[in-house]
Amino acid sequence: MDILLNELNEGGQHLSEQEVLLTPSEVAHLFRVDPKTVTRWAKAGKLTSIRTLGGHRRYKESEVKALLNTVVKEG
Repeated sequence: MDILLNELNEGGQHLSEQEVLLTPSEVAHLFRVDPKTVTRWAKAGKLTSIRTLGGHRRYKESEVKALLNTVVKEG
């Protein structure tokens, strides 16, 4: 989904560029894990999450794909 970011990420940084964001379910599908696992990764610092105005987590597609590539190379 293309979203114009105009909100804060969890580090409190203001974002204002256009970036493709993924839901926890979309990230979970890519890694073949449960969406709760993706949330735990965000809490552990493995992924940076961005909160929507409604409080939902979203993840930058570029960061998710970079993590996916490192996991595939290690596996």
